[in-house]
Amino acid sequence: MKKIYCLLLGVAIINVFSACDGSGPDESRDDFARAVMLQHWADEIIIPSYADYEQRCAEMQTAQQRFSEAATTENLQSLRSAWLEAYRSWQHVAFFEIGKAEEVSLRNRSNIYPTDTDEIRSLISSMDYNLELPSSYDAQGFPALDFLLYGSGADDDEIIIYLSEPRSAAYLADLVESLTSLASEVHGHWLSSYRDIFIAADGSSATASTDKLVNDFLFHYEKFLRAGKIGIPAGVFSGNVIAGSVEAPYSAIYSKELFFEAFDAMRDFFQGISVKDGSDGSSMEDYLIHVQERNDLADIAQNIENQWVLADAFIQDLDEDFGRQLAEDPTRMLGAFDELQKAVIFLKVDMMQALNIQVDFVDADGD
Repeated sequence: MKKIYCLLLGVAIINVFSACDGSGPDESRDDFARAVMLQHWADEIIIPSYADYEQRCAEMQTAQQRFSEAATTENLQSLRSAWLEAYRSWQHVAFFEIGKAEEVSLRNRSNIYPTDTDEIRSLISSMDYNLELPSSYDAQGFPALDFLLYGSGADDDEIIIYLSEPRSAAYLADLVESLTSLASEVHGHWLSSYRDIFIAADGSSATASTDKLVNDFLFHYEKFLRAGKIGIPAGVFSGNVIAGSVEAPYSAIYSKELFFEAFDAMRDFFQGISVKDGSDGSSMEDYLIHVQERNDLADIAQNIENQWVLADAFIQDLDEDFGRQLAEDPTRMLGAFDELQKAVIFLKVDMMQALNIQVDFVDADGD
């Protein structure tokens, strides 16, 4: 009896350690055509998204140059429109922090907020800056442009005067040039060599493309969509509302629009929706369903989709300006965070265990 007890205890301990180390179903991965999924991701979603982003940045640069040549109200409005289109396009590539994007810190150089307005004014005054340095991340990218185009003066006339000054104009041009050149560099890398490297790495290890990009997807959803766009401004982690931490606080009407641009892009990627024509292709959702069917698991994919529908409906009712929503009723933003958080459980625990993919980032907020 003692031997049987010890044997059962040993099996239990092994099971506990298997659960803790993230190991999942035995049959789930090796017979799924990961290369087909990776090719669909690359050709139908990632590369076309970067192509659009590069084009939008180029159009923003053209608008900036036109404003530099003639600082009129009309040209300021055109630059603002081009900035918004590029910012919206950015949301579709933000979670592909892999390859050249990871190497050049594309996300950090494009969309760290809240932007440091004191630092921006200091850098403009001194003209002593290097946008490649981490110390400048919170003084560049789309958030810095949001401040310059909407918040650098009391009204449009003051903004135009400020941006017409030689140092301000030079800094504005450098910010736009940085975004444009980075978009071109990352897109070009995908076209020249990285596409084939990405697809060829179709194994099932921590260094394989599937594992890395699924982790990037999860990290972006949790840290930048759920926390960055909603939770931090709502005071989830600090206990205090921080309205100035919403995305695009100076334009003041785009935070909700930018949220949904990002949210919808992530949902489409999960479902494998082609950017080119809207058709379905091999996807993370298909992979998960494949695993579920092979191992008689609960319908995790449907649980994720159902929760996203609930979160979508809840957030649709928020004010278009999240800063104003926080001022009027912050509990609604807390509710939005809760709806997004419910999906984290399905994604980070159920999905990752089912796919037998290790989470490769450190969780610092207690999720």
